[in-house]
Amino acid sequence: MDFYLTAILQAFCFSALAIGIFISMKIFNIPDITTDGSFTLGGVITAVLLTKSIPPSLALPLVMLAGGMAGAVTGYIHTKLKINPLLAGILVMTALYSVNLTLMGRSNIPLLSLPTLFSNWLLVENLNQNTFIILLVVVSLLVFVIAYVLKTDFGIAMRATGNSETMVKALGVNTDRMKVIGLALANSLTATSGYLITQFQGFADINMGIGIVIVGLGSVIIGEAFIHWFNIKSILTNLVFVILGAVVFQMVLAFALSTGIDTNLLKLVTASFVLFIVSLPRLLSFRRAHD
Repeated sequence: MDFYLTAILQAFCFSALAIGIFISMKIFNIPDITTDGSFTLGGVITAVLLTKSIPPSLALPLVMLAGGMAGAVTGYIHTKLKINPLLAGILVMTALYSVNLTLMGRSNIPLLSLPTLFSNWLLVENLNQNTFIILLVVVSLLVFVIAYVLKTDFGIAMRATGNSETMVKALGVNTDRMKVIGLALANSLTATSGYLITQFQGFADINMGIGIVIVGLGSVIIGEAFIHWFNIKSILTNLVFVILGAVVFQMVLAFALSTGIDTNLLKLVTASFVLFIVSLPRLLSFRRAHD
């Protein structure tokens, strides 16, 4: 039971990442690879600050600011220098590897015996249950705040930029600014995910962000499948289903590990599962066409 509870806890840690991917890919239609670097950046800054006795509550704003700056750089390169957004993200991600390694000074920082967000707030005696409650509160706050922002006039302008950039420009909205702010917000959330997972697993590693965009993308795709099935229109409910997608994704990986699969093949299983989810609508339509 604890094995699957751990998977749910990991899913909650990755929820901010999933929301960030939702903003960049589903609202702005931008495949942002900066995610791999900003996730690690969030974890690295968290680990460095905690080892310097900075409280976790004070580390969070700095983590979000750093992630936001990384996303803003990607947005600036894309909008002002007219670089393909995929290439812009790759460039910033590559640069962040050196930034992260410089900040760490080594490839791995353990956080054993250091106070974390989960050890500072002991609401119940069971550590897993305590972590669950804290993460549930954090994720709920994130969902409600982001849902509120996306419902404001500014948020509607952001969503409209992704839907019809030409129309929004005609209304006098600076779409370049919207893209920069949107990518900054997405990567700020991604860094927050790195902040949570670093404290949950007890260490930060220079390679912790490699392929992490697949985790976020898989969560969004699963959540989007639920959204389409139930024909959901509410932005708040959309975000809730994205979180549910993150939970389902992690439970599938937990089930794969429980069957005894080699952990070296976990990334392959992850990629294969995401490929299956992405291909499922086409496979179903192909089957119906030949019935």
